[in-house]
Amino acid sequence: MQAADPLLQPFQLKALRLKNRVVSTPHAPNYVEDGKPKLRYQLYHEEKARGGIGMTMFGGSSFISKDTPSVFGQIDVSSDDIIPYFQEFSERIHRHRCGLVCQISHLGNRTTWNAGNWLPVVAPSRVKEPSHRAIPRSMDQYDIKRVLLAYAAAADRCRRGGLDGVEILSHGHLPGQFLSPATNFRSDEYGGSLRNRVRFTLEMLEEVRAAVGDDYIVGIRLGANEDWDRGHGLSEGIEAAQIISEAGLVDYMTVNFGHIESHYALARQIPGMWSPLAPWLSQVAEFRKHVRTPLIHACRIADVATARHAITEGILDLVGLTRAHIADPHIVRKIEEKREHEIRPCVGASYCLDRVSQGLDALCLHNVATGREATMPHVIGRTAGPLKKIAVVGGGPAGLEAARVSAERGHRVTLFEAGNKLGGQIRIASLAGWRRDIIGIVDWYGERLEALGVDIRWNTMAGLAEIRELKPDIVVVATGGVPDTDLVPGGEMAQSVWDALTGRPLSGDILVYDDNGQPPAPSCADYLAGQPGTKVEYVTPDRAAAYDMASQNFSIFLEHFYRKGVTITPDSRIKRIEREGNKLKVTFSNEYGGPDIARLVDHVIVEHGTLPVDEVYQDCRPCSRNDGVTDQDALLEGAPQALQLNPEGEFMLFRVGDAVASRNVHAAIFDSLRLCKDF
Repeated sequence: MQAADPLLQPFQLKALRLKNRVVSTPHAPNYVEDGKPKLRYQLYHEEKARGGIGMTMFGGSSFISKDTPSVFGQIDVSSDDIIPYFQEFSERIHRHRCGLVCQISHLGNRTTWNAGNWLPVVAPSRVKEPSHRAIPRSMDQYDIKRVLLAYAAAADRCRRGGLDGVEILSHGHLPGQFLSPATNFRSDEYGGSLRNRVRFTLEMLEEVRAAVGDDYIVGIRLGANEDWDRGHGLSEGIEAAQIISEAGLVDYMTVNFGHIESHYALARQIPGMWSPLAPWLSQVAEFRKHVRTPLIHACRIADVATARHAITEGILDLVGLTRAHIADPHIVRKIEEKREHEIRPCVGASYCLDRVSQGLDALCLHNVATGREATMPHVIGRTAGPLKKIAVVGGGPAGLEAARVSAERGHRVTLFEAGNKLGGQIRIASLAGWRRDIIGIVDWYGERLEALGVDIRWNTMAGLAEIRELKPDIVVVATGGVPDTDLVPGGEMAQSVWDALTGRPLSGDILVYDDNGQPPAPSCADYLAGQPGTKVEYVTPDRAAAYDMASQNFSIFLEHFYRKGVTITPDSRIKRIEREGNKLKVTFSNEYGGPDIARLVDHVIVEHGTLPVDEVYQDCRPCSRNDGVTDQDALLEGAPQALQLNPEGEFMLFRVGDAVASRNVHAAIFDSLRLCKDF
């Protein structure tokens, strides 16, 4: 059966024999230090290699020259300083029989002049890229020759660093900007006809091949269809790929679709949970008919079934499960061991990408060990100490992780859940239209807790009596929070996002006030605007909607707001809510000293985070040996909790997630993993 699985079949890529067809495509998780892939970066990829992947590809948009600086945490491949780090990286990954390829790039106009060396940005033509906002100068012949040689030198550094290959990023970057009629207005031999627009790519590949030799793997990531009235379509993308393929200079192609010059364009090019799975796969199949070079594609192929289909049908030679491996780096190992049902799913929340676009490190919304491999385990080992009774109060994300990790450690776990379903705030969030796939987090936890034999006490509002009856050694309070709507006079007349999503349908004029900036309020406004008989206004004290979110998510919310006619009012802080007849009058002050404004509406929805539900925690403190205190030094050092403030106490007591303070899903799960892994 295993031998028959198409995903587990080997593939010969030049001299490199890959043990299976699964890869992680290049991306920039912003784990670099001084432009180098040091220990954190390497451990992140080694976890995938340990998990059985055939090839892990790294260094998304690694920059090749000093005039194309990093703007989202890329690796610097512009000097020989990188070679020792590549050598260390290669040795680490190759011990797992895993291939390793680095992507290199000149960003062209997709960077900024006020970073790095403050050199002018260069591009094929003087076309501003909206996301990074640089106005470039048009490249002259000297620039072109200089950059071609820089590509070759960077590729040779990859070879000398012991990597198995190098990938050239064309799509949206300098070679792709030469190819696209949207960014190439040249009248010389590099502009005009398709063959002229491909000329830069061919000359670059010739220089690269001359530098690394015929035996080294060279790939290219191409934009097959810009899906843009100003860019090129699929037929021209196929023709360009044929020209490159027939030149015999590349060993594989990674195929992209869409364009990436703006936040909105990028959000659609790398779609999240708003999109169906594998949205471009049918166009890849058409591309495959005309191009025989080995193909890789990785856009929202988030599940094993879709990946298997792409290989079985011959659409792809190697399938990129990139974000899926951020959610679970052990996908291949679980397939091999007939444990597909245990794979932690990528739900498409785009939390990883949003953080990178904010200048932060990539983190998975619900696998909090990713990117923290030096301190957080992906596989929870059994305790070497005595087995304990552990009571977890609350079945939201923090409680689910506390129960899972404690049970994986071998302890006997009882989970008290006040309702008849798991999930807490995640379950409410899944009701908001296109974010429904987030429920996959809860489904995975539910299956794991059942397999681990966790005793779930449904419909139990556990108090001190119920907890003491268990005679537990450890109590973890994960009771979450309740909406904080009563923040101004008249707040009792407002509803929460929870009310709006779970209560009776609302109609009429609805005002959604967002003093949080995270998904709840935009999700609610989006959902309500799609209901019959509603007119929605979204008001925030921030200077923009969905202020704490980045491009992968705020772009989709704004798309929906504009299409559904949601009015957006920024810079306005709620002062009071009053009843006026059968309406509610809401008054706002202006954050920048402007005049107050007022609205007369049928319903007011207020989002201001949550207030901790901590009564049971407070009741339990006198009975606990540690007075409910988490030793933060021990927590950060990865040491067991041993604080004894009341030696006569009955149990150790901790609280996690929103029962401590209003945060998000990732924070709640991280609370529980780093606490419970040492039980």
